[in-house]
Amino acid sequence: MIAADALTLDGLTHGFFTREGGHSAGLFASLNCGMGSGDDREAVTLNRAIVAERLGVAPDRLLSAYQVHSAEAAVVTEPWTGERPRVDGLVTSVPGLALGVLTADCGPVLFADPQARVIGAAHAGWKGALTGVTTATIEAMEGQGAKRARIVAVIGPMISQAAYEVGPEFPSRFTEADPANARYFSPSPRAGHAMFDLPLYLADRLTAEGVGRVVNLSLCTFSDERRFFSYRRATHRNEKDYGRLISAIALI
Repeated sequence: MIAADALTLDGLTHGFFTREGGHSAGLFASLNCGMGSGDDREAVTLNRAIVAERLGVAPDRLLSAYQVHSAEAAVVTEPWTGERPRVDGLVTSVPGLALGVLTADCGPVLFADPQARVIGAAHAGWKGALTGVTTATIEAMEGQGAKRARIVAVIGPMISQAAYEVGPEFPSRFTEADPANARYFSPSPRAGHAMFDLPLYLADRLTAEGVGRVVNLSLCTFSDERRFFSYRRATHRNEKDYGRLISAIALI
């Protein structure tokens, strides 16, 4: 588990969990927390229980949504009793609930306003980042009494620009939204392709949204196989599946 100094605060517990220290085997070794993977369900359940224990919550109170690369966030007041919401941001002011996001190259962002005792978590791939999942999460936090100038946001392990090559059509999605977004792309060794700096885009967007403190842990999931799962690395190797990392935060 990786802890961020910026979120090591009284009344909070959090962690950007690595792939190490769990029960899964093979491609999923070993702390795979994704129920949507092809891993053994019992192993994933045990892995999530490890995470819950580290966070100081009951296993059924480690909550993650059905992530769909949206710009939607939900306020959580109790453990799920039925189908998980199809959103990519979660917010709560209820102690004892851990909000988790699952990633394998996308950006996990954990949020806290320790004064208002409101927390959030967002899953930000390129689509969610561009369409505003961080905006939705911040606004949901404000609805629970947070002030964005007091919010701390930490960007966890995700794919770095050095590993994120995109095709010719990709940059226009961002430059059409704002021509200044061209600065997040640099030339690729392959003609017509570009390298995209999603972590910097996320950090700058959070700052522009008025978040009081933004921290990027600058950890690359693609390049650090020992600690992190990576969808892109698995794809390059023609592997049939991949594990999911979990990043989570709770009020205590």
